[in-house]
Amino acid sequence: MSEFDIAHGDDYGDDYDDPGDGDSPLPKTAVYSGTESFAGDRELTEVTFAQGVTSIPSNTFQDCSSLTAITIPDSVTKIGDEAFFGCSSLTAITIPDSVTDIGVSAFSDCSSLTDITIPDGVTEISNDAFSGCSSLTAITIPDCVTMIDEFAFWGCSSLTAITIPDSVKTIGICAFQDCTSLAAITIPDSMTSIGEGAFMECSSLAAIIIPDSVTTIGNHAFYGCCSLSAITIPDFVTSIGGHAFEGCTSLTAITIPDGVTTILNGAFRGCSSLTAITIPDSVTTLSHSAFYGCSALTKLILSPAVSIGPNCFLNCTALISAAADQNISTVEDLLHYRWHRNIAVIERVNALLCLKGSWDHVENQPSGLDSLKQMKLDGVEAPLRATEAREKIPKVLWRVILEYL
Repeated sequence: MSEFDIAHGDDYGDDYDDPGDGDSPLPKTAVYSGTESFAGDRELTEVTFAQGVTSIPSNTFQDCSSLTAITIPDSVTKIGDEAFFGCSSLTAITIPDSVTDIGVSAFSDCSSLTDITIPDGVTEISNDAFSGCSSLTAITIPDCVTMIDEFAFWGCSSLTAITIPDSVKTIGICAFQDCTSLAAITIPDSMTSIGEGAFMECSSLAAIIIPDSVTTIGNHAFYGCCSLSAITIPDFVTSIGGHAFEGCTSLTAITIPDGVTTILNGAFRGCSSLTAITIPDSVTTLSHSAFYGCSALTKLILSPAVSIGPNCFLNCTALISAAADQNISTVEDLLHYRWHRNIAVIERVNALLCLKGSWDHVENQPSGLDSLKQMKLDGVEAPLRATEAREKIPKVLWRVILEYL
């Protein structure tokens, strides 16, 4: 046989058991010498390597959807971009320690691959290297890896746990996004930032330890981690990214350290189990919708000097004790329209003012109402008639009203 021979069908000889019904493809094997491309060969089931092969170029085995197992020889040092992309039947692969470079999307969409060990010579796990490996349950990352690049393990929905070694300095954008079975993870002390969307939609993630070395939590870092019940943000974090914890619906408590100065847009939006939060005096800005929809929030402590963006506390329907430490002088200040850019919430503020008697004359003076209709309260016509007030205010706010009057 030459160094590139294919055994297919009758080449197996008289002893080969032909399935006969035509439903099952005949096994097809090949010897790879380092120059051929089998991209798109959906019948190829097995590959052996000729001696002296040092690299597997880009796209070599892309979409070989019947390839089930492969052993890469010790002579190989590089696996190219998309080399095994879409090998959906590949269940096992052995990567030797000689390999130092695993390319972009090298094993992306190998949806039957169950475990893999990254060799000690690899220093970077490239973009999308194992994205879409939905059967991958375990992976070993060696101590020499310094970077896990963007989307590296995106969509590895069977991955239940992973240890990130101390050598890793950077976790890229969406590196573990949609790892929906990932229940726990330890971030090493070597990390200084958690990248955008790093653990986005990890819906089984119940606990995570963020080390003191981290100073920045990126946008969408833990977005949609709906099983996360508690988290401690380390003292050296200065910024909490936009939508960083949005949709963490099991989060009941969180401590924001004194070093944080900015909480960006939607950072805790939709954290519907969060009941209390203390915002330290170091925070100067609460951006747009930062706590939007935190419907169980009953206590909020913050400095009156903080700059509060629009819709910051919109739909926080249980917010009734935010002025507990007198940082906020009145409930009117708490629910003031500048905290909300929403007609329904502004109407509630107006209703409170009606009940206090500020605009009681409106009820009996239609002409006065007509004139008031010309007035704008942050672009919204107001105020309400007193008889309309009770219909606009949720029951949970009646305690507020009693305290306010």
